[in-house]
Amino acid sequence: MSGISDLLNSEIGKQLVSNISQKTGINPVQASDVVSSSVPALLGQMQNNVLSGEGASGLLSALTSGKHDGSILDNLSEFLNGGDFSDGNKILNHVAGNNQDSMVQGLSAKTGVDSSIISKILPMLAPIIMGYLGKQTKNKGVSSTPDLGGLLGGLLGGGNSSDKGSSLGGSLLTSVLDQNGDGKLDVSDAMSALSGNNKKKGGLGGLLGGLFGKK
Repeated sequence: MSGISDLLNSEIGKQLVSNISQKTGINPVQASDVVSSSVPALLGQMQNNVLSGEGASGLLSALTSGKHDGSILDNLSEFLNGGDFSDGNKILNHVAGNNQDSMVQGLSAKTGVDSSIISKILPMLAPIIMGYLGKQTKNKGVSSTPDLGGLLGGLLGGGNSSDKGSSLGGSLLTSVLDQNGDGKLDVSDAMSALSGNNKKKGGLGGLLGGLFGKK
């Protein structure tokens, strides 16, 4: 698996980063940093919701409804240039809830990009991530909360996502995601899992590779 920089240099990755850079005024390097940090942060919050049971059924319903079928990945420019990110804000409210501000601040601190810009980028990324996950739930036959936990666990590096529900145990938190050792998954854990503290390959790299057209 190539590094994150290689993934972002794929055609779809370049398109995503370029559009975000143009729409927010940050340079492409900053846009790349925000994208590669935001994906695990959002996935980590989804995994936390599944583990805690808060909003898990709603997330599963959204992913299996057919709305998030992955077609957004084929029309990134159309979506990003359309300027309507209201659906992305709704997704963030459902996924992050009261943790949204801490996620924005954490990403700002990690990337050096102003929090007001992060707040604009996350609603752009949320529907794209949901589109990818929706496509995966269909392809892998995900139909229950344990199934969804297994899928997210696999994407986050917690094992084979086909082992439905197997990643819901404590070993995932302690060995893969609980980077700061506090016994729970949070935004900082998810981001540090991508930033180099987590040496396992696959997982997040596989998700980013899928998003950016790389294997």
